[in-house]
Amino acid sequence: MADFHVTDLGRMSYEDALVKQEAQFQQILDMKRSGKEHDLNTFFLVEHDPVYTLGKSGDLDNLKRKPEDVGASFFKTSRGGDITYHGPGQIVGYPIFDLEQFDIGIARYIWLMEEAIIEVLKHWSIDAGRIESASGVWLDYNGSDPRKICAIGVKASRYVTMHGFAFNVNTDLSYFDHIVPCGIDDKGVTSLSKELGRPMDFEAVKQQVISAFVALFE
Repeated sequence: MADFHVTDLGRMSYEDALVKQEAQFQQILDMKRSGKEHDLNTFFLVEHDPVYTLGKSGDLDNLKRKPEDVGASFFKTSRGGDITYHGPGQIVGYPIFDLEQFDIGIARYIWLMEEAIIEVLKHWSIDAGRIESASGVWLDYNGSDPRKICAIGVKASRYVTMHGFAFNVNTDLSYFDHIVPCGIDDKGVTSLSKELGRPMDFEAVKQQVISAFVALFE
């Protein structure tokens, strides 16, 4: 595996964070195209203002209300997947990684990203896993009440990644009522605070996420 820099952007609009992502993504691509070595792998962490984002394969019909009516903004994005919500109380991670330096492909990268969140949830005695037909991290993944706690959507070019994951910690889940999350209408959405019945120490959970990524990717 390879080294990477962790950059905590704090609270930031989706648009401003996207500018930072794209700049880092393009810088790594330019270095690769010129055949130069680089140490630009970066893991951005951010908490967004309320926003709905639609993936390139998404269906706008999965947005059930006008975002402005619920105090949110809206962006079409270049990532995979359908529609999702980002907002306060949610840890969003954007790994801008050159996967060739990590010696892994896209499928393994997504698996490791999911695994990092699964490891964090183990710390809280929550059993989480995967559903074959749907990306992300799920609770009751083999049961009758599957619910997503972390969504994943990525873009890659020349094995350089952008976009990433959204982990619901203290998220206001009512925002998900206004969309068909990830285009899946027969499964629920949850958060760490909902599952444990109390508000979580957001910064402490964020440090657990960083530690899990370091353990799995470095």
